[in-house]
Amino acid sequence: MDVLSLSRLQFAMTAGFHFLFVPLTLGLTVLVAFMESRYVSTGNPLYLRMTRFWGKLFLINFAIGLVTGLTLEFQFGMNWAAYSRFVGDIFGSPLAIEATAAFFLESVFIGLWIFGWKRLSPRMHAFSMWMVALGTNLSALWILLANGWMQHPVGYVLRNSRAEMVDFTALVTSSYGWLKFLHTISAGYVTAAFFVLGISAWHILKGRELPLFKASFRMAAVFGLVSSLGVVGIGDFHGAEVGHVQPAKLAAMEALWDTQSSVPLYLFIIPDDKNERNRVEAIGIPYLVSLLAYRDIHAEVKGLKEFPKEDRPPVSEVFYGFRFMVYLGGLFILLSAAALYLSVRNRLETFPGFLRLLVFCIPLPYLASQAGWIVAEVGRQPWIVYGLMRTRDAVSPNIAGSQVMFSLIGFGLLYSLLLIVGLYLMIHHIRKGPDPAGTPAPNTTSST
Repeated sequence: MDVLSLSRLQFAMTAGFHFLFVPLTLGLTVLVAFMESRYVSTGNPLYLRMTRFWGKLFLINFAIGLVTGLTLEFQFGMNWAAYSRFVGDIFGSPLAIEATAAFFLESVFIGLWIFGWKRLSPRMHAFSMWMVALGTNLSALWILLANGWMQHPVGYVLRNSRAEMVDFTALVTSSYGWLKFLHTISAGYVTAAFFVLGISAWHILKGRELPLFKASFRMAAVFGLVSSLGVVGIGDFHGAEVGHVQPAKLAAMEALWDTQSSVPLYLFIIPDDKNERNRVEAIGIPYLVSLLAYRDIHAEVKGLKEFPKEDRPPVSEVFYGFRFMVYLGGLFILLSAAALYLSVRNRLETFPGFLRLLVFCIPLPYLASQAGWIVAEVGRQPWIVYGLMRTRDAVSPNIAGSQVMFSLIGFGLLYSLLLIVGLYLMIHHIRKGPDPAGTPAPNTTSST
């Protein structure tokens, strides 16, 4: 493999692995903060035990995610030096704000939350977790605004063979960046909801700590239903934005080869990239692609053949990734609605098969998030900065393939070890369960 292919593979591996931990962090901080707030408002020790149990799982996930994210920044200098020079003036501001403001906020308050159980009042301790949730989501905002610029460059001029920022406000207010952010964090909330649902379902099946895990189950069901609906709604707006600024990606998402008007949405398609057609097109919903993309049932949608072959994204990867994500999104709405109904009716134990299903569904939001990133990043190809810089021109000019291969193997071994450690700690804590009932509240003696 050449340097470009190896560099892309390495970044895909490290970014994809890191993003296994990001969605759970985004959502679980909010759930844990809400649980602790319930404890503060009611004084019910059940919510304190919930907070501590799910909070420990959050900390394990956060620690592994933090370590896996460090290598991403090094790769910009190692493998993507030409890209770093091109976008350095643009990326400097949002990434600096993310590091000095959002990550600093997150780090300070997570320290207070970990070490402040006996030093802070219950209200201040719960406030600390809300600040952690704010910090993690702000970190995601600045990173995704930067990524959104790669997808839809705004507020720049080309000068001295690089992009230079002339309008910071345009970057901060980019509709593409904000839709990407909202879509990503709502997907993270779904991930956290099904994580809590699945683990709670496992404990309910075992008959362990039923009051605690039934309460956790209900909270997660509400959170999951609202978040799943949010993912679909925001995804609709995001898809329309893609249609306006990245029409080739939209065509790949729908496997649309020829330009058409009043385009139907086919539920079942098998693309044939080699012959530039679809082998199967079945069960079409009239006008739906035109309506979703341009809010007009008669709108014309450009097909892939309108674009030079060298400017088209890989069709199968984008198409199947998009369909997989969409179908799972619909499934999450149905499952979370059913979970909420059974929880409200107090009939969870009478449907053990459904509880087992939720346990096996824990990985699905992770897979949906990975599929979404495949659509976003592979669908942008062959551009690393859409319309400005091709991926082949972004690699470091003086790096050898053997060097990239060595670091690729090294990162692969390191990440495999981190995955084993993370899974072991998670499973151990899940099996152990929450603190025994009657454990004293650690911060009840504080008067600060």
